Amino acid sequence: MKKFSLAAILMLGFLVSGCATFPKDDIEIQTEADPTIKLSGYKTYAILGSAEIINDPQGKWEPTELDADAEIEFLINNQMRKRGMTVTRTNPDVLIAYALGIDTEMTKFKEDPETKVSVLENVPQGALVIAMVDANTEIAIWAGVAVGELQNQGEEIAKQRLNYVVSEMFKQIPKD
Repeated sequence: MKKFSLAAILMLGFLVSGCATFPKDDIEIQTEADPTIKLSGYKTYAILGSAEIINDPQGKWEPTELDADAEIEFLINNQMRKRGMTVTRTNPDVLIAYALGIDTEMTKFKEDPETKVSVLENVPQGALVIAMVDANTEIAIWAGVAVGELQNQGEEIAKQRLNYVVSEMFKQIPKD
């Protein structure tokens, strides 16, 4: 079940690479940081793990074999290393958690290309949330949220879209 839900999330419409050949216009990313925190003061981190939420009552979603959990953690580790932080299992300065969600029942207005009229259509959505928490105070110091349409375009595009999302989130971490 864990592999299923994480793989399904990877295929979210918000997971795109920076390459122009991959769709990313549907992706919305927002982040928020505690303005009083200096992230450069943190040197170590640990990834707590993930949570998954899937609303797919009619079984529409077809997961890939991609291990989204491993891919997300790989991308987070890369971003943290770029900031000079080291992963540790004992006494980390920062705890990182992430959550993935799919809702195959979402609807929104889309323009019919032939009639140019907006019609209500089923557009499955997905989301990824990543949060950093100060390990000593247990207070959230940064969080990022990405939302987009689910797309079944293959594992490689899913990886590129996921890389895009995580990279864009981490770019928005304020510089000290």
